[in-house]
Amino acid sequence: MSLTVESQCVTFPSLELDCGVRLLNVDVAYETYGTLNPEHTNAILIHHAFSGDAHAAGMSTDGQPGWWSNMIGPGLGFDTDRYFVICTNVLGGCRGTTGPGSIDPSTGTPFGMRFPVITIGDMVRLQKCLIDHLGIKKLLAVSGGSMGGMQALEWAVAYPQCVAAAIPIATTARHSAQQIAFNEVGRQAIMADPDWNEGNYYDGKPPARGLAVARMVGHITYMSDASMRQKFGRRLRDKDAFGYDFSVDFEVESYLRYRGNQFVSRFDANSYLYITKAMDYFDLSGGKPSLAAAFDSTTARFLVLSFTSDWLYPTYQSLEIVSALRGRNIDVAFCELPSSYGHDAFLVEVKEQTEMVRGFLDSVYRDVHR
Repeated sequence: MSLTVESQCVTFPSLELDCGVRLLNVDVAYETYGTLNPEHTNAILIHHAFSGDAHAAGMSTDGQPGWWSNMIGPGLGFDTDRYFVICTNVLGGCRGTTGPGSIDPSTGTPFGMRFPVITIGDMVRLQKCLIDHLGIKKLLAVSGGSMGGMQALEWAVAYPQCVAAAIPIATTARHSAQQIAFNEVGRQAIMADPDWNEGNYYDGKPPARGLAVARMVGHITYMSDASMRQKFGRRLRDKDAFGYDFSVDFEVESYLRYRGNQFVSRFDANSYLYITKAMDYFDLSGGKPSLAAAFDSTTARFLVLSFTSDWLYPTYQSLEIVSALRGRNIDVAFCELPSSYGHDAFLVEVKEQTEMVRGFLDSVYRDVHR
């Protein structure tokens, strides 16, 4: 999909948050691809992962490809010749939707750490405002990988009459202690940077070193041992022997530093804190007798996908979701796809993923329109 796509923005007067705060004048950035049919029955909402944004497909006005352009477009898994695809930037983000870097209307300065703590439920509640604004009563499907999968699950549970199908990919119904631990290391790296300044850095120097380290740690979890061995091994970077100092020796060191520095130029450190906390708080079974009970009112069909080498969101967590759905006799298909790419597989391993998604959506579309 080479079409140039412009992000749009709509502002809602207020949003009630799970923490009890009412957030005022909330912006939500979004992009759309394809055409909404006259019956408004072909809309698919795509949710981005932690560091993504609303630009999921096509080319941005500054020439950047969408983060899932290999899955969204004419003839692709999410076929824009057939479906109307929507992607929003999440609440708490830094790419057009209200977040800690946005202006607090009560002070005229960026929120910083005055921004209220948010949840995945809050993100979905804002998306529901957008879907209502677009005049869509029921989504054909919701889908996303990683944190995007959490949002897809939340949609199916929170708004069961508004979702025909859900495709959660490489995700979980709640973070494990290990997943929370990795996020906490990233948060502490940011907050330990003197430039963080208790979150008040918008008029000065951002905590680039801390954010870069946080991203480096995160990026390690997105890859697998096999993919890192294949990509880097123990190869040296632009030298024939060790430097016997603390400059870059190995290719993998250079790669992580590059990824960290690249991330600093496009992401806000405070957004990192808020979004990772929202992920850690997410628990689909919270307040329920069991995970299966969370799906008591759910009417959507499900396609759950995981990947063999994903150790950040391992297959057992997807199987917990599948087991809970089957415990409530909900129509669910599951597939563990082979891949050596680790958690990043849902972004790059698209051939089999496309076939699964395309076939599933065809079936859902036929059911909706029979």
